[in-house]
Amino acid sequence: MTDAPNFNSEFLRTVVARGQYYDATDPQALDALFGKERVTAYIGFDCTAPSLHVGSLVQIMTLRRLQQAGHRPIVVMGGGTTKVGDPSGKDETRQILTPEQIEANKKSILRIFERFLEFGDGPSDAIMVDNAEWLDKLEYIPFLRDIGRHFSINRMLTMDSVKLRLDRDQPLSFLEFNYMILQSYDFVELYRRYGCKLQCGGSDQWGNIVSGTDLGRRVENTELFGLTSPLLTTASGAKMGKTAAGAVWLNADMCSPYDYWQYWRNTEDADVGRFLRLFTELPDNEAARLEAPRGAELNDAKKVLATEATALAHGRAAAEQAAETARRTFEEGAIDEGLPTFELARGKLEGLAVTTLTHMTGLTSSASEARRFIEGGGLRINDAAVKDVKATVGAANVTGKGFIKLSVGKKKHVLVKPV
Repeated sequence: MTDAPNFNSEFLRTVVARGQYYDATDPQALDALFGKERVTAYIGFDCTAPSLHVGSLVQIMTLRRLQQAGHRPIVVMGGGTTKVGDPSGKDETRQILTPEQIEANKKSILRIFERFLEFGDGPSDAIMVDNAEWLDKLEYIPFLRDIGRHFSINRMLTMDSVKLRLDRDQPLSFLEFNYMILQSYDFVELYRRYGCKLQCGGSDQWGNIVSGTDLGRRVENTELFGLTSPLLTTASGAKMGKTAAGAVWLNADMCSPYDYWQYWRNTEDADVGRFLRLFTELPDNEAARLEAPRGAELNDAKKVLATEATALAHGRAAAEQAAETARRTFEEGAIDEGLPTFELARGKLEGLAVTTLTHMTGLTSSASEARRFIEGGGLRINDAAVKDVKATVGAANVTGKGFIKLSVGKKKHVLVKPV
């Protein structure tokens, strides 16, 4: 990471203040560009799953802050590049998806951005495009002659996305090797169509971004820019967006607002201030005030972080409901109907092993993990500890509200609803 320059433009000052700046191509020229015109900038998101996860939030917030500063963001859905696979940060070849899977994933991901950006026809309204619009139409030989000739194999082999795989003797397909060229071409095509002069991304995208700026100079004789943000890990070194139970998805049908709220509520103490700046819109002085306390008082800051981050992703009403559900669950011991619900056929409930049910609900990654929680006194049914690893559940466990409350540890709960 380079030391952040003293920028004059509102957007770049905000990016630095909120901890989103890692590096930029020609920072002073980029700052000057923001000072003299409305800048169009883009970030690409491949459609490898039905949802993005928390690991994409820094980039989404970059686009949001760009728009708030009066500039125009472009969300590029990788309907074309998903067919190739970005090798950056990957240890193995990406699974090849069918066109139908890619299209379904793209439609599902679209819902996320409607929460964070304003789309429309205004000068700073966001645009969403699919790079399949131009990549799917390319003819192989003309593309190699017109674009491929500007790329040096020698230089491509020095890029981290390629070099790391080769150094580890891990396979890198020729298909993936082309990803850098396609991403670079995206940048040039967006410049031609929309006057886009800036590509943003994580620091692992630096090689791809710089290749795009270089291609713009070679084929359009214009200066394009790149801006990167740091790749985030938690204070303990864990990767953002990953938990023991899996990815923390941004779509509500893959991660409920309550579970999403809980993810942020469980933030490590050392990360609270940083995450308040990155993932909420609280003023800097308010973030500083909230991160100052230690001990029990810091829990209040974590609740604010959880509510504000959830409000951006799922709406204020869902965030406040999640906060109230958590309060009732933890402070009053209530069986709150706002908890995540797992529906199970009545015929399958009677005599079902508690360990199996815990795994089915996703509270644990396996039945054996559930057994370990029982042995440690950390698995409860209706707030009563389960003591027998061979225990089963049935109609007798269903409360008057029609649920079984299943809990693992102090913060993971689900309501099992017989149907």
